[in-house]
Amino acid sequence: MDERLYFRQLLSGTDFGVDDELARQMRNFVYLIGDRHAGEAVVVDPAYDPQGIVDLCAADGMRLTGILATHYHPDHVGGNMMGFSIPGVAELLEIVDVPVHVQADDVPYVSATTGLGTPEIAVHHGAGVVEVGELGIELIHTPGHTPGSQCFLAGGRLLSGDTLFLEGCGRTDLPGGDPVALYDSLTQRLARIADDTVLFPGHSYAADPYAELGETRRTNYVFAPSGAAQWLAMFGN
Repeated sequence: MDERLYFRQLLSGTDFGVDDELARQMRNFVYLIGDRHAGEAVVVDPAYDPQGIVDLCAADGMRLTGILATHYHPDHVGGNMMGFSIPGVAELLEIVDVPVHVQADDVPYVSATTGLGTPEIAVHHGAGVVEVGELGIELIHTPGHTPGSQCFLAGGRLLSGDTLFLEGCGRTDLPGGDPVALYDSLTQRLARIADDTVLFPGHSYAADPYAELGETRRTNYVFAPSGAAQWLAMFGN
């Protein structure tokens, strides 16, 4: 599958949305992942420049067949944020007609943020797999940053959205945030993922764009507390 795996990490304001000052400031990562032999790919968190993202995918000879949303925040799926209107999944669906894969707990938020309804949203309830050609992308429900935050595992890569960064983790003081749930997601739900899996986060907040998960577990301060009580004292808002 490695030779078939199509994978691109794209940085907002650099690889797409180059004329968008907010895209440059927010430093979101967008991902394209798929099956080269089938010519099919999905896009993870397409915000700021949907047409530019579609064009990059097409230039690689790939066809978009789906959208994976790590969570509902506008810098990941589009919508209004800090007085800015960010293009995202709704505008991408005007270009290509594909399903938007969302965890059930985030569906009301995604609908409110983007205006999408049930016809466009493919609802998932916890664990699941999205097939792209012969590639299976595993969905891992990791609540905490938002109720329906999810990570994606494929080809030895973990796409973690805002659940986990190379340095730090997602905030829990926004609507739907839950520090207890995030602690469980980091220490339990992601515990089975092997150390040699490569972590690809939702933002470029570190010197490197990715790192092995084991290295992140050793160096990221969110894994330093000895237990839930200490973690909540440090990160529980």
